[in-house]
Amino acid sequence: MPCEELLDFDKSRKKLHIGLPAESDSCEGRVALTPEIVDVLIRNGHNVTVEKNAGKSANYSDMQYSEAGAYIAERNETFQADIIFKINPPTLEEITLMKERQLVFSYLPLYLLSDVYIRKLSEKNITAIAFENVKDRFGSYPFVKIMSEIAGCISIQIASEYLGKTTGGKGILLGGISGVSPAEVVIIGSGTAAEFAARTALGMGAFVRVFDNSVHRLQFLQANMGVRLFTSALYPHAFENALNTADAVIGAAYIDAYDHQCLITEEMIMHMKKGTVIVDLSIDSGGCCETSELRTLADPIVVKHGVIHYCVPNVASRVPQTASMAISNILVNTILKMGQFGSLANWLKSDADLRNAVYIYNGILTNPRIGNHFALPFQDIHLLMAAF
Repeated sequence: MPCEELLDFDKSRKKLHIGLPAESDSCEGRVALTPEIVDVLIRNGHNVTVEKNAGKSANYSDMQYSEAGAYIAERNETFQADIIFKINPPTLEEITLMKERQLVFSYLPLYLLSDVYIRKLSEKNITAIAFENVKDRFGSYPFVKIMSEIAGCISIQIASEYLGKTTGGKGILLGGISGVSPAEVVIIGSGTAAEFAARTALGMGAFVRVFDNSVHRLQFLQANMGVRLFTSALYPHAFENALNTADAVIGAAYIDAYDHQCLITEEMIMHMKKGTVIVDLSIDSGGCCETSELRTLADPIVVKHGVIHYCVPNVASRVPQTASMAISNILVNTILKMGQFGSLANWLKSDADLRNAVYIYNGILTNPRIGNHFALPFQDIHLLMAAF
């Protein structure tokens, strides 16, 4: 008679307990995990605890999370999960709710970072991973890329909105009409955000100029676009002339927050047309414009020398549901893979790209740039992995 065969069982798999707290910042509408992704995690044997109203700003109800299999809890209980997924890093108050040796995934905006924050996480032996430093097997940064796509598209919508008279602009249509010239859009940078800003602006009928200090990146952008595009290196004379005639400027250049240099000086701003709109997508790293000031979605603009500055770092939160879905689509594979390895330590040993995203490991600071910036001691994450 045929008999049942006992198949091999992967004992390394581990059931994960995941916590999804609500964001404390009222201007942050994104959520790290959508109900659809929670359903996938539950079906794979993991437990998910969601704080009440965690997805409300992204139009996800507690009922949707509950039907997906999540446990709806109060704030204190949510922070007792083994793994915490957030958009913004935990506040100092939230760190006090956390337990020892937890794992935290979040973005790490430098404008929210402080040495006190690092010390508080270290005191609880927390392991912290920054979304924006996670690499995939193709060498790209998936979280940065997907948010840059959203930011690039939104930046043109914002420019179009603030060019209207009701928002204090010049009262012009971005794309123009028959017999009327379209608006001129200057895009600084040639990365993902710049590409999607250019695509959106061209799609709306605007005249687009793209400037970057790398001819190689401009060539890559031109190849991706599929249409002929005005591109130029950042020659001062040509750049300033373009700014003087621009109706909208999109600052999408990469800015090193630790070695900040402004590409648009205040003197250049003074020569620009009144009512011009600048959307500074680089504001989370200090901004590409000397006159930019960090703002929020509740109060997004500042006007200087007659030029409207839109300087919101989490601009993707204007479309929180789309952004949440994009983040969750990337996170789900990350979480499932972690469960397959059985522990974060096992995964980190085999994935050098993920190790680069860890900035605190069991309470030990491992990011040299953060350590040097705040004069804090740090250790090499690769050496720590070798020691275990």
